[in-house]
Amino acid sequence: MSGVQGLILNQELRKRILFTVMILIIYRIGVHIPTPGVDGTEVMKFFQQTGGIFNLFNTFTGGALERFSIFALGIMPYISSSIIFQLLTSVVPALESLKKEGTQGQKKITQYTRYATVALAVIQGYGISTFLKNTSSPDGHPLVYASSVGIIPFEVMTIITLTAGTCFIMWISEQITERGIGNGSSLVIFSGIVAGVPASGLKMLELVKTNQMVGLGAIAILAFMVLIIGIIIYLETGQRRIPIQYSQRQMGPQGSLSTPSSYLPLKINFSGVIPPIFASSLLMFPSTIAQFTNVPWVVALRDALSPTGLLFNFTFIGLIVFFCFFYTEIVFNPKDVAENLKKYGGFIPGIRAGQNTSDYIFKVLQRINVAGAAYLSVICVLPSLLQHKMGVPFYFGGTSILIAVGVAIDTTQQIQSYLISQQYEGFLKGKKIRGRRVQY
Repeated sequence: MSGVQGLILNQELRKRILFTVMILIIYRIGVHIPTPGVDGTEVMKFFQQTGGIFNLFNTFTGGALERFSIFALGIMPYISSSIIFQLLTSVVPALESLKKEGTQGQKKITQYTRYATVALAVIQGYGISTFLKNTSSPDGHPLVYASSVGIIPFEVMTIITLTAGTCFIMWISEQITERGIGNGSSLVIFSGIVAGVPASGLKMLELVKTNQMVGLGAIAILAFMVLIIGIIIYLETGQRRIPIQYSQRQMGPQGSLSTPSSYLPLKINFSGVIPPIFASSLLMFPSTIAQFTNVPWVVALRDALSPTGLLFNFTFIGLIVFFCFFYTEIVFNPKDVAENLKKYGGFIPGIRAGQNTSDYIFKVLQRINVAGAAYLSVICVLPSLLQHKMGVPFYFGGTSILIAVGVAIDTTQQIQSYLISQQYEGFLKGKKIRGRRVQY
């Protein structure tokens, strides 16, 4: 059965894909629903002129920030909350014991994560509502046309609206993870990034037509983006394969005994798009708060946290490197892999089973992480700096491209894995399977 035929015949997979698409359409509709009391046109003019960190934030929210819609905060408070609790589970004994309890403990941590998401959304909602109320557009028009919505003060209404919007996005992302295809949070961000591509393309075309951009410059930008996408695809699918052999011999095709062999695949970028998403989320929170005050040292911090500033980029690279190693440590345990290999008679040629195997896998993994962290840092930082040097009048960043391509690859792989699992279920349907020793 080919992949296309499997996709057509697999009703469950079709339902999952259609459910995901439907949820993402609902999310995109919500991006265009304005927050009460705000002049959407003037707010859009203001954010388009402001630039800086708002460009990155606006990209992740799929344009919801510049429209100041009910989804203006996006999924970022939820991601920030998830980061906080993933870090806390490594240092707080109570949370660590909850994590070890399995499903029930994870449900409890998820509940705490949701509460923290609401708290972060309330803080950010208060900060941004106060800022908008005291700010005017470049034309001198107020961004807020009403100090209250009915009997409810504007700040209170904005906090309620934005917090409810963030909670709704959190809920739909969990629904996509549970009943759809792929990681819901990543797909929400992916849909926002991809939704901005046509508008950027049209803007570039308009600039070329009005001679504000040289045609060769536009072609060079497109060629550079294609090159970046090609590099991302190549490295995201790249693997370091550790050879594995088994002590159990099996009969070959001509009656000869052979030793079965396999390999342990370790991705070059083991942590995927998690490090840049986490790093961006952590950088957005303080820099967003810094936009809402005129205190001199806070203003200096805000200017330094521009995506083209040295402080932002060095901090960004540091966070990417940290999360590359931190996330890999959470999801991959070399000791467990070494124990499983030993249990089923597997070994790495030239390496003694047990602790030596664990140390060897850990050493290889650390080297891969160094390469993966360097690759992520270059991809996420270089395009933004080149964009600034070339004077490109619209935003495109390596982080956005990496997330879009990475999520697309992960989603495709999940669909393929689902098809393969369904085919195996079809092959085994109605057949009796005799137990045998597990082999890799």
